[in-house]
Amino acid sequence: MAGHQHTWQAGSTHQLPAAAAGLAGPRASTAKGDVICYYGNRGEPDPIVLTPGTYGLSNALLETPWRKLCFGKQLFLETVERSQALPKDVLITSLLDVLNNEEAQLPDPAIEDQGGEYVQPMLSKYAAVCVRCPGYGTRTNTIILVDADGHVTFTERSMMDKDLSHWETRTYEFTLQS
Repeated sequence: MAGHQHTWQAGSTHQLPAAAAGLAGPRASTAKGDVICYYGNRGEPDPIVLTPGTYGLSNALLETPWRKLCFGKQLFLETVERSQALPKDVLITSLLDVLNNEEAQLPDPAIEDQGGEYVQPMLSKYAAVCVRCPGYGTRTNTIILVDADGHVTFTERSMMDKDLSHWETRTYEFTLQS
């Protein structure tokens, strides 16, 4: 799992919280019976149980078909495809590279329509996987790796003091209890 958090002028964030196990039948669970749901501050009022697969989330609803989301998902899947051959630290670096890709994915009428006149002055930056605009943009990247034995590596890269040149990366490792 890899993801960003964006900051807005007031400092709000959008996150993907987990839901309690047992909300749906076995088709929506992992091999160990865990259930993964999507829940946001827009869209459906109740958590949406996710079936196994790969999902993209940007600063909109799950799977919003923005070009930057589709591009980021493609880069993610390419990294995952070669992940077995990579040492863990190289995999984490590769996933952080995906999350920090600043290539504008234009034209993208879906972003232009949703953002209207507000997004026009910064469209080339807003249409990238990693957004770097004054007062708005990617401030945190999170990589969560879980192996078959339940060993978790949680890596977070965060911007410090709203300074694009000052980032801190922290990694925590632990084992899930069965």
